[in-house]
Amino acid sequence: MGVPANLVAFACKRSFDQGYQGFVGFIAKSKLVEHYKETLKADVLYGNYMSIDTAPAQFLIDRYFNK
Repeated sequence: MGVPANLVAFACKRSFDQGYQGFVGFIAKSKLVEHYKETLKADVLYGNYMSIDTAPAQFLIDRYFNK
């Protein structure tokens, strides 16, 4: 995971900060859906629409923001 995962972790952190329990939704390029499922633990809602729920969001935040 590189810069994109770091940015997703930041979005998850902002989601927690705003009271949305880390939930983040996004539209992925079709060839990246499987990659996001594996690396970000994102779920497919339908088609290319994906989401990251509370537990995977917390994992990403811990990975990129804990000192």
